[in-house]
Amino acid sequence: MAERAEIELLYTDAARVSVHPCIPYGWQFRDEDVFMPATQGGGINCFALLSRNNQCHFRTTLESITAEFIFEEFEQLSMSLTNLTVVVLDNAPVHTAKLIKERRAAWEARGLYLFYLPRYSPHLNIVEILWRKLKYEWLSAKDYETDEGLYYRVWQVLGAVGNRLRINFSSFRLV
Repeated sequence: MAERAEIELLYTDAARVSVHPCIPYGWQFRDEDVFMPATQGGGINCFALLSRNNQCHFRTTLESITAEFIFEEFEQLSMSLTNLTVVVLDNAPVHTAKLIKERRAAWEARGLYLFYLPRYSPHLNIVEILWRKLKYEWLSAKDYETDEGLYYRVWQVLGAVGNRLRINFSSFRLV
């Protein structure tokens, strides 16, 4: 249905980009000292709604992502819909909070439906690919040198998704 534009299908989640760089692996010579400059401090919390055609709505904050934050994002989304919209999300406590559950009927009346993935299935949420690419490919070691630099670069990268930066998702295949 999403491929035929009968519905809008969005995937959502939140992630934190810490000022402590994310280094999945590395190597060095025995006599070589290697370090990654980073400052002590916080990080930036990111929330995104991502479609398979790389349309990305995001918001960044220095505050925690709470149920109230999620509520506001879904409320704004529900007020701007032009098509039936399904949002795919995990079972994080902020996604299943009482506040969210109480508002679902009103959102559904506006055409916004929430679809919860089974527990322990992040591989089914394509927004996880966005977070992986952001942290492991699109940010460089230099981006972690200052808080301000990291915040700016995260915002810049997320803003480029769908334009200069694209994720090639595989097509749906029904067996």
